[in-house]
Amino acid sequence: MPRLERTIAVARGDESADLVVSGGSVLSVFTREWLECDVAISDGMIAGLGSYEGRETIDATGRYVVPGFIDAHMHIESVKLLIDELARLILPLGTTAIVADPHEIANVLGVDGVHWLLDASSGLQLDVYFMAPSCVPASPFESPRRPLGPGDLESLMRRRRVLGLAEMMNFPGVVNGSPEELAKLALEGAAHVDGHAPGLLGKELQAYAASGIRSDHEALTADEGRERLRAGMWLLIREASMARNLEALLPLVHEFGPGRMAFCTDDRDPEDIADSGHLNGMVRAAVAAGVAPEDALVMASFHPALWHKLDHLGAIAPGYQADLLLLPDLESFAPDMVLKRGVPIRDHASPPIPDWVRQTVRIQPVNAGDFAIPSEGSRIRAIGLIDDQVVTRSLVCDPVVSGGQAVADAGADLAKIAVVERHLATGRIGLGFVAGSGLERGALASSVAHDAHNLVVVGMTDEDIAFAVSHLARIGGGIVAVADGRVLAECALPVAGLLADAPLAEVIESSRACNEAASELGWAGATPFLTLAFLALSVIPALKITDLGLVDVDRFEIVPLEVSS
Repeated sequence: MPRLERTIAVARGDESADLVVSGGSVLSVFTREWLECDVAISDGMIAGLGSYEGRETIDATGRYVVPGFIDAHMHIESVKLLIDELARLILPLGTTAIVADPHEIANVLGVDGVHWLLDASSGLQLDVYFMAPSCVPASPFESPRRPLGPGDLESLMRRRRVLGLAEMMNFPGVVNGSPEELAKLALEGAAHVDGHAPGLLGKELQAYAASGIRSDHEALTADEGRERLRAGMWLLIREASMARNLEALLPLVHEFGPGRMAFCTDDRDPEDIADSGHLNGMVRAAVAAGVAPEDALVMASFHPALWHKLDHLGAIAPGYQADLLLLPDLESFAPDMVLKRGVPIRDHASPPIPDWVRQTVRIQPVNAGDFAIPSEGSRIRAIGLIDDQVVTRSLVCDPVVSGGQAVADAGADLAKIAVVERHLATGRIGLGFVAGSGLERGALASSVAHDAHNLVVVGMTDEDIAFAVSHLARIGGGIVAVADGRVLAECALPVAGLLADAPLAEVIESSRACNEAASELGWAGATPFLTLAFLALSVIPALKITDLGLVDVDRFEIVPLEVSS
C-alpha cells in the first residue's frame, strides 16, 4: 500500500499504526491546550490523534508529549562541532531541527564550503535546513577569502533544504537603497529573508521592513522588539552564549502573547549547551520567568516552523512529521525520550572530511614588532565591552605610552587587539585597544572572528600576541590562551579554522579549558572567545575592528586609532 494511502487508512482506524504513543498529555500548538489522547504514527508521520492500535506502543502515562524543538536561527560553526557531533549534542535535548546560516564557512571556503556542509548534513536524523549567506563579506570593511556573488547565492537557493536568504547584515545598505543589496533581495529564491538590524528604530526600521525582510534576531530591548512586531516582523528571541536577550524580551510575551515570536540560539559554545541545554534551556528559563509553558513550547516548535514555512514540522497533528518529545514535567524540560520521524534517536557514522577544508590559516610570519603602535600621547579610540552583549561602546581615552609606543595596561584596563588577515597571506593587520576585559597578562587568540574569520587576538604584550597568532597558524586554527610564551590551553579547529574534528566530549573539555585559562589571565566579562569573535564583526555597533582597521559602525566607515583634536 502506498505511503499516503496507508497513513490515511491508519488515521481512519482501518490499519494498525507503526507506533502509538499512549497515555500522555499531548500539546495542541494550535489551541495551546493539552489533549488526553493517543498519537498514531505511520511511516514517520503522524496519522491521527484519538484512540488507536499499533504494532508497537510507548506508554507516556504521566508525561507531556510535545513537538520537537526547532532553532529558528543558528550558526553551526559557533558550536565548534562537525555536524554529526552537533546532532549528538542537541538531539537528546529535544532540538530536532535547525535553520542554519552558514556564512562563517562561506567566508573561509566560499560557496564550495556551503555545498560541502549541505552534503555533510544530508544523512542525519537531525533535520538541518539552511539559508543562503547574503553578506559575504558582511561589509566593505571585511576581508573574506572571496565574496559570494549573485550566481553563488542562486546556486545555493536551488538546493533542497535551502529555504531562502540568510540574515541581511548590511542593514545600512538596505536602508539606504544600495543597488547591490537590493539586487540580492530580488534574486530567484530570495522571497524568504532573515533580518539583522541591531539598534534600528523609527523610519530606518520602517525602511528595512519595507524591503520585504520579515524577521530580526538582534533586538536587545522590549522597545526594540515591540517596534519590530508592530512593523510586521517576526521577533526571533535570542539566547546565545554571549548575547543573552531572553529576559529582556519576555515582557513582550506577557504584553502581546507569543504571536510572531520564536526562539533561536544564534551563537552558542558547546560547553554552554552541555551545561545549560539548548532550546529546552530557553523554554525552562522562560517558564521560570512566568511565561505559560504552552506559550514557551510554541515559540520553540510551531512558531519557528511557521516563520520558515516548514509546514510539516512543529506540531502534533495529522500529516505532520512525527518529531515528539516526552517530558516528565513542565519545569526542567529535559526529555525522557526523543522520537525523530517516529523512531528513537540513534547514533550515526561521521561524514568524511575532505583535505581541502583543512589548513585554511595562511599568514605571513609575524613577530612582536608587527603589533607595535607608535604614539606621542594623542587620545585614542577604544572598543568598550558591554557585558553579555555583542554591541560595544566607542570610547575615547588617553593611551598608556611607554618607549614611544601605546601599550596595553592592566591598571587602565586596556588590552591591545589585533586582526590578522589569514586567507591570502597579505600581511595586513588591524590594530587597536579594548577596554573592560579585565585581562591582566597573556593573550587570547581565535580563528573564529565573525564574519570574515581572520585571526583576532587580544593581549597584554606584543610578544604574547605574536606567539598566539603564530601558534594558531601552526595548528590550522582554533582558540588559544597563552602567557609568557607558552600555551595554557587550546581547542584546535582544523576544519576551516572553525570546526573541530574531535569527538564531542573532547571538544567540550578543551573549549572549557580555554575559557578557564582566560579567567586565570584576568578576563572578567562574558564568554571570552565569543566576545573576541564579535569584536571583529563590522555590522554591529558601535566600534569594531577588522584587518582594515577600526570601524565606526554607526557612521559605517573606517576611522583612525588616534582622535584628532
